[in-house]
Amino acid sequence: MENNFYTLHDFLLYTKGAAYYLMGAMLLGIFGFWHFMTGRDEENDIK
Repeated sequence: MENNFYTLHDFLLYTKGAAYYLMGAMLLGIFGFWHFMTGRDEENDIK
């Protein structure tokens, strides 16, 4: 698929949309990593 941008406005809208997708993916990745790092193993907790 070939993207033809005839105006600067079209190009900026396209790149802004791509940036929002990347930011969303980064937020999900950071949340997943934080959840992985702070997860607890209930069997090995000191009681």
